[in-house]
Amino acid sequence: MLLSSHCCHSALQSSCRVTLSAAPVRRSKMCGIWALFGSDECLAIQCTNAMKIAHRGPDAFRFENVNGFTNCCFGFHRLAIVDQLHGMQPLRVKKFPYLWLCYNGEIYNHELLKEQFEFDYQTRMDGEILLHLYDRFGIEKMSSLLDGVFAFILLDTANRKIFLGRDTYGVRPMFKLLTDDGFLAVCSEAKGLTQITHSMSEPVKIMPFPPGHFEEFNLKLNGKVESVQLERFHCCTEEPKHAEYDDAEQLGKGFALETVKSNIRILFENAVRKRLMAHRRIGCLLSGGLDSSLVAATLVKLSKEQELQYPIQTFAIGAEDSPDIAAARKVAAHIGSEHHEVNFTPEEAIKAVEEVIVHLESYDITTVRASVGMYLISKYIREKTDSVVIFSGEGSDELTQGYIYFHKAPSPKAGAEDSVRLLKELYMFDVLRADRTTAAHGLELRVPFLDHRFTAYYLSLPEEMRAPKDGVEKHLLREAFSGLDLIPDEILWRRKEAFSDGMTSTKKSWYSFLQENIESKINDSQLQKAKKLFPYNPPTTKEGLFMRQLFEKHYPGCYEWITHYWMPRWIKATDPSARTLSIYKPEKDQ
Repeated sequence: MLLSSHCCHSALQSSCRVTLSAAPVRRSKMCGIWALFGSDECLAIQCTNAMKIAHRGPDAFRFENVNGFTNCCFGFHRLAIVDQLHGMQPLRVKKFPYLWLCYNGEIYNHELLKEQFEFDYQTRMDGEILLHLYDRFGIEKMSSLLDGVFAFILLDTANRKIFLGRDTYGVRPMFKLLTDDGFLAVCSEAKGLTQITHSMSEPVKIMPFPPGHFEEFNLKLNGKVESVQLERFHCCTEEPKHAEYDDAEQLGKGFALETVKSNIRILFENAVRKRLMAHRRIGCLLSGGLDSSLVAATLVKLSKEQELQYPIQTFAIGAEDSPDIAAARKVAAHIGSEHHEVNFTPEEAIKAVEEVIVHLESYDITTVRASVGMYLISKYIREKTDSVVIFSGEGSDELTQGYIYFHKAPSPKAGAEDSVRLLKELYMFDVLRADRTTAAHGLELRVPFLDHRFTAYYLSLPEEMRAPKDGVEKHLLREAFSGLDLIPDEILWRRKEAFSDGMTSTKKSWYSFLQENIESKINDSQLQKAKKLFPYNPPTTKEGLFMRQLFEKHYPGCYEWITHYWMPRWIKATDPSARTLSIYKPEKDQ
């Protein structure tokens, strides 16, 4: 423990800084943030809770209390710093001594904004742009000008204000706890708040902070807070305000097919290019599906243009005869990546389920299923390679109507509306999975399909244009990259395969193995009582009950972190797996 448990408020009255560091390595920006405002308990004891997110930044930790507010403090975990001080947080600069910033994320347009507004930087950190933008424009415009992924805690001691904010899709996580008497606790993951002690007699809800929003609090002299406003600063259907400062190539006007296809390529390539901002080795998850293949191929192409000093590593996971492994192998050979294949057994996957649920903080069935493979491959990347910044294809299915059930949409309008719904809920499902499984092993996730400009443009296209066509989902996206030889044609037009299904054997899917294993652990009588035991999101299957029990074991009473289970629409589905749908056809039958 970095501070003795005997060290309480009085001993922390001056600014207390403790930094634990590993050997100096090149810098990256994956991290975990944690803060308390108005704690009634000993800060040193409370600080032990911050260590529960140490995996998000295993190389350094800082605990710092706020001058003048003896019951307010920040905790910060950092991955891969240059030395003991550079890049550590809370970030403070001489120009704004009253501002304290703790943030997790990457701001891709920080150099553009710095030049545009002639800001005088004092550090090499991209997050410094938040301090300058806040000082110049205030919190709402600051938030809307950020092109990137982020969760931030900004403290303004001069005006006694605290601000929280989270990116449009919630790519970076953040949870908050707020009591009736004004005690505020914030953390990247809920596990850093579940054991926080406070003087309230009633249990206090820990809830995910809503994506695309900022919240303003007044900070009282005793360190307690009062919420002033919670406002949305960006919605996925709106052109982002930072677009006017983008250095992307000029887009064509109108909705002629060739113009649209060209614009999609320009914006997607720009989305990948801006995410090359890294001081650590870049790699890419490659399932062999359309989305990850487009990301990997574009990444390899741009890395050569920018003359990166290493080959891009790609990573696939699956059973030896899985369709994903075979498809990923073809793509890797085509694009010339340094390819890694990770084989696993159903027994290894089943053994990892409880650990995965602990990291996910979710009991959603399809999220847990898909997370196991991503967790195992992330573990391999961390232990066997030096790639730290990991690109992935998350967000494409939601944006481009890639799920097989979109074939059953009653109209293009209904499909378009459900696409937006899925994007707004990503933070509870696919984005949550991608962040937690990579962060569990100290990796930094990058998701170009969720680029603000790319998604806003795609969602602005006519509804009919975005709908499945000729029995093929994501037809427009496929067509946009057709004839370029970027990826093999058979991959470009490969049908959607759910990740948790595609990584296992063609003979028997991963979810079937999982359900068979659970059959011996949950009996019919337990399932019959499930609805009464768990009236909120009641489990309807033994698998669902098994996952819910594991979740409740580690996070009792925290079921409201997700509002519903992810399930296909417009189809009478009882299971989220694509393989259970009547419209699913295995690749060999197509």
